[in-house]
Amino acid sequence: MPDTSDSHPDIHWPSGFSPEQAHGFCQAQAVVHAPPDTAFALLADVPGWPEWVPGITEARAGPLARTYEVLFHGQRFEVFMGERVAPRRLGWSGVGAGVQVYQAWLLTAVADGTHAVVASVVRGPAAKSLAAPSPAWEQHLNTLWLAQLKRLSESAPGGAARTQ
Repeated sequence: MPDTSDSHPDIHWPSGFSPEQAHGFCQAQAVVHAPPDTAFALLADVPGWPEWVPGITEARAGPLARTYEVLFHGQRFEVFMGERVAPRRLGWSGVGAGVQVYQAWLLTAVADGTHAVVASVVRGPAAKSLAAPSPAWEQHLNTLWLAQLKRLSESAPGGAARTQ
């Protein structure tokens, strides 16, 4: 059972995806020196993920609204964008072979940009088998997503690189 003591109270976990029900849980946060709109636009553009999200090599619209097919480290995931409240909240679930993922983002305007929180839960046999040899793998992925989001948001028009 993962340690869920740092779960952000404002995250809306869908049924079956709470940190207490997961095989893995992690959370990361940072201040992004750009407005929430900039960070949200990057996160909501799923077809653009292969350009900046580590491990994603393909992403395209699925057969239904708010669905996508994503190739992550060679594994196919069906992704559903379940929560989208611009520019503050975004949450998506992904189902792949032996694993289910839910990732939530909270974006809050602060004096010097955006406070970004990302939290993820994973379930399934694949998640259980990865947790034993490498318990920090989910945290590493969240940290990479957050670092890339920060880098791209800050270099976008209106980001820190343009305003300083």
